[in-house]
Amino acid sequence: MLTHPTLDKLESLRLRGMVQALKQQWQQPEINELSFEQRLGLLVDRETDLRQTRQMQARLRKAKLRQNAVIEDIDFKHPRGLDRSQVLQLATCQWIKQKQNLLITGPTGVGKSYLACALSHTACREGFSVLYLRVARLFADLALARGDGRYIKLLATFAKTDLLILDDYGLAPFTREQRYDFLEILEDRHGLRSTLVTSQLPLEHWHEHIGDPTTADAILDRLVHNAHTLKLKGGSMRKKTPLTEQHDSK
Repeated sequence: MLTHPTLDKLESLRLRGMVQALKQQWQQPEINELSFEQRLGLLVDRETDLRQTRQMQARLRKAKLRQNAVIEDIDFKHPRGLDRSQVLQLATCQWIKQKQNLLITGPTGVGKSYLACALSHTACREGFSVLYLRVARLFADLALARGDGRYIKLLATFAKTDLLILDDYGLAPFTREQRYDFLEILEDRHGLRSTLVTSQLPLEHWHEHIGDPTTADAILDRLVHNAHTLKLKGGSMRKKTPLTEQHDSK
């Protein structure tokens, strides 16, 4: 007689993992061989697993990653200068815990965005908040935010995100306003959060690309000096991939 009221109370407390586990226990006669503490432990484990899964899914939705990429699917055989041990070390997320940055450079199609998304997916699994942005879209969003009053709020969102991915840096010259925006974002994050940047532009040309020498010094001081680097090379991986899979270069 206590069965349904108990389920109702668990549902009202939003303990849906425990509800699922309890229903399963009722269908298993051998469960009576376990002690009360053991059965309760199984219920708590199911609730914990369900909540962690939902939190992970929520972090992935907020991250808005460009590709559904995971470390386990990275192609280390393709000749592009990718060091397996370095990537696996980065996959521990220790660099994020230490508030360091990661810069991935290389020619188009070599898998920079895939690597960034795979490492970001791992960060989500480890409980870090993540946000993916293409640099061109970032500046467009900031320009709109200036006009509708969201600018400060948008900068605050970037500042509190554990890992910010800025994809496709260096495709177009910076305007004066964009240099200011980029510096503001990095200033808010310097020593506090991690930033991952991908670019076709070799790192040694970033200073020139920014334009203004003083601003370039300030930006690179906050971005490069505490950064890990992955310098990829070689031809496009899309050339060996069917057309329907080209967007998923690994």
